Amino acid sequence: MSDTPVQTDRPAHPRADEIRDLLVGAIDLHCHSGPAAMPRILDHHDALMDCAEAKFRALLYKDHFYLGTAHAIMLEKLFPETGVKLYSGLALNNASGGFNPHAVDHAIKLGAKIIWMPTLSAANHIAMQASGQAKTFPKTAQKMLDPIPLTALDANGKVSDPVKQILDLIAEGDIILAGGHLSASELFLVFDEARSRGVRKMLVNHPTYIVGCSEDDIRGLVALGAYMEHSICMFVEGRSKKFSPEQLARLIEVAGVDRTVLSSDLGLVGSPRPVEGFREVVGTLLDLQVSKADIRAMIGGHAAKLLNLD
Repeated sequence: MSDTPVQTDRPAHPRADEIRDLLVGAIDLHCHSGPAAMPRILDHHDALMDCAEAKFRALLYKDHFYLGTAHAIMLEKLFPETGVKLYSGLALNNASGGFNPHAVDHAIKLGAKIIWMPTLSAANHIAMQASGQAKTFPKTAQKMLDPIPLTALDANGKVSDPVKQILDLIAEGDIILAGGHLSASELFLVFDEARSRGVRKMLVNHPTYIVGCSEDDIRGLVALGAYMEHSICMFVEGRSKKFSPEQLARLIEVAGVDRTVLSSDLGLVGSPRPVEGFREVVGTLLDLQVSKADIRAMIGGHAAKLLNLD
């Protein structure tokens, strides 16, 4: 498959003006800009400028290997005229020490808005790759050390003590707990424990990819108070496309608009830039006759609440 970025000079959507207006105030909670160990088609500054041009309200950078909060703070200071709020967070992969409460404590004190459970280092992710079910997942530009598989559970199948401490820190900081690439069965245990410890903001990343959520799983996690974050990259043209517009409509129906967040998960080689992905998915939602109020909620309104912007 070619590594050439997807061209975005396709004919304009017949409702391009409506799409432009709907993107004003949008928020991307899952932008994979660089610098990164994985090849990216834009960097953090590029992503900021794209969002500023489209009049997004906020942008949150995600990297699988490092805390991006310092970059966000500096870029927001350097380019205040954009009016875009910049954020980041920490993924609990091997590079951060895995389930490392000290790393989480530092991230929150620095201003992180989200902590992701393990992604590349999750035992579930590694198993999915070994089975071929995650073969399209991006690879690093250089060979990294082999991952040490991580699970949030102890030998007795209960949430481990370090994870409990991390959940307490997330609750105290009132930030987002994201499921990363843990399996659906792990997420139920972690999110139930999180709720009992006072975590108020929970997000399931791409529930139907790697995580392995069924419709019943989605309903169950929503019942625990979680939002379903669907990755726009999987519904727009490009090498990461996996699902049809009808499947997106169904996923929104299962979780409900009130518990559905759409984030780009873009920056990937062979896919559109994040803002272009937003344009395309908003056009799809309009074609599906989703109301403008519902679209605004899913592409920004819910994210604003999760970031404490409202």
